[in-house]
Amino acid sequence: MEDMSVGSVVNGVVTGIQSYGIFVKLENGYTGLIHISEITDKFVSDVNKFANIDEKIYAEIKSIDDKSKKCILTVKGLNYRKELPRKINETVRGFTPLKEHLPIWIEQKLLEINKNEQ
Repeated sequence: MEDMSVGSVVNGVVTGIQSYGIFVKLENGYTGLIHISEITDKFVSDVNKFANIDEKIYAEIKSIDDKSKKCILTVKGLNYRKELPRKINETVRGFTPLKEHLPIWIEQKLLEINKNEQ
């Protein structure tokens, strides 16, 4: 199950296209609307150029009403028609493991180089 919270990027299926936006079916009975102003920062003359019925797309949740199971969505800044890369979870350790292992890796590589030169 996808994270259904504001700011999360979710997968959906286009169920309708109107002059003012794109309707999307999400998981667990939720639906969403990508208003024409949330498609791109450029002028949109025809919403139909941005999606097709039954097309799978990605969208970011801008707001959510759990009672009615309706979301306001955006695709601005997203490559919404492509598979998203797997999300990388940041840890509190950050780059510490690299900092700790780098001297070891350098030493190992130097030993390997010296061995090959002999």
